[in-house]
Amino acid sequence: MPETTGVRAVLRAPHVPLALVASQIGRLPLASAPLALLVFARQAQSLTLAGVIVAVYTAGMAISAPLLARLVDRWRQPPVLWGSALVSAAGFVLIAVGGHAIPPTLIGAFVAGLGTPPLEACLRALWPVLVPSSLVPAAYTLDIAVQEIIFVVGPLITLAAGAAGGPTAGLLTAAALQVIGVAAFGLTPAVRQWHGKQTRRHWAGPLRVWQFSIMIVGVSCVGAAVGSLPVALTGYAEAAGDRSLTGWLLAAQAGGALIGGLIYTRVTPGDVRRLPVLAGVFAIGYLPLLLTPGPVLMGGLSAISGLMLPPLLTAVFLAADRLAPAGTAVEAFAWIMTAFTVGSALGAAITGPLTASLPTYGFAFAPAVGAISVVAMLIVARDRKSSVDARR
Repeated sequence: MPETTGVRAVLRAPHVPLALVASQIGRLPLASAPLALLVFARQAQSLTLAGVIVAVYTAGMAISAPLLARLVDRWRQPPVLWGSALVSAAGFVLIAVGGHAIPPTLIGAFVAGLGTPPLEACLRALWPVLVPSSLVPAAYTLDIAVQEIIFVVGPLITLAAGAAGGPTAGLLTAAALQVIGVAAFGLTPAVRQWHGKQTRRHWAGPLRVWQFSIMIVGVSCVGAAVGSLPVALTGYAEAAGDRSLTGWLLAAQAGGALIGGLIYTRVTPGDVRRLPVLAGVFAIGYLPLLLTPGPVLMGGLSAISGLMLPPLLTAVFLAADRLAPAGTAVEAFAWIMTAFTVGSALGAAITGPLTASLPTYGFAFAPAVGAISVVAMLIVARDRKSSVDARR
């Protein structure tokens, strides 16, 4: 009897392997580019300025993601993806050819972030076309879980490129990966055939739905919790006398997220009332890190902290699909990713001083902000009408 649910059923659907792999390749710079920018900037600039350059890159992504997604909703995916990928590549090239002068580096970082192709939002909008409706939740979870591989492989690619061709090679590799990923993604028949829905749109897009806006606040808190962990783990590793522990502990968290995502593909999806439950378990998963045990046990606790991220984000994307008005699906997904990115940056910034004061304080931030996310998700789930597709 053929399998009708889970990972295998999703991967057996026509064109899914190409779309998923191509999207992952194009998204590798999300993890590789920040490190490439840091390594390049540190050749001539202070660590503070190097951090500013990465922040400028992140700000560019946060600004452009909803705008590019709105263009996709109103048009087609390939032109927007190609145009944005070439703009981003031009930004990386500007940094590379500008030496270490500050103006071209800052401008190039902003342009590179501004042109980041909205591959993640585009793929999430395609899942209802690529797989049967019964498999869409599993497809979301698989996509989110597999994305954790990006944050393991991406930095390794940057380090390998830097070792082979110097820091500039890391920047050019990030640009090349985006273009290659977009080219392969664009070959998928579903991508070429997909068109945005012709409908009357409000200027606020999906943000006009109050439940969606509150959910965005909750997602930003989830991002803040996740973004705080690298900083807190860095403080833990330095206190343990081995900075290399940070990479291993973050890899353990990514591995936990991958495992949690693969397990959740077998779970029957629920409605928005599941959001506060998943957010609560997500926040609780960070509490054991306050024990700050030895490195081996800390690796296990880091993995536990990552388990619930894919299930929670899967529920968020399913809720967004139900809440977003017709013709705004891609923009809704982009707002989720923007909220997560901005929250992650703020979480890292706030956790820095806390960790400097005492490493344990850094680990306390994630469950605290996770509790705020639970409150936001409770507000969204309170009105059962919010579980009904807003497009009706």
